[in-house]
Amino acid sequence: MDQTEALRDHLQKALAWEDAHAGFDAAVAGVPAHLQGVVPQGQAHSLWQLLEHLRLTQWDLLDFCTNPAYVGLSMEQHWPPSVAPPTAAAWDEAIVRFQADRDAVQRLAADRAVNLFDRIPQGSGQTYLRSLLLVIDHNAYHVGQFVIARRALGIWPPG
Repeated sequence: MDQTEALRDHLQKALAWEDAHAGFDAAVAGVPAHLQGVVPQGQAHSLWQLLEHLRLTQWDLLDFCTNPAYVGLSMEQHWPPSVAPPTAAAWDEAIVRFQADRDAVQRLAADRAVNLFDRIPQGSGQTYLRSLLLVIDHNAYHVGQFVIARRALGIWPPG
């Protein structure tokens, strides 16, 4: 395996691994509906806000990498307008959409037609590699916040 292929493999795994910390799937599992919109004492965001921020930001970065007509979200658009899910189904829908976009980001990392070191045409100098690393870093940071919020709510570890 050459170095670029090894890098692609590492990026794909890093998008979903749970080696050094809890991963997204474990962090969002089993959250009771009545706690999804509660902002824990000492915390800035509810679990719903963190979940939606993770989803929206990952989607925006994926769109940036793949859409020649990309129009970025504003900072305000990276956060949901409310602390609680707008519907009973919204929580599960957000998880499914996050996972689908994560799978698409993994496919992007694996795509040999994409030179990881090339600049993204619709960007201002960012490379595909930089954007993939940003997704990994951003997700890890906010999944950590998610776990801290769950601890503050008394629902970590799950079960």
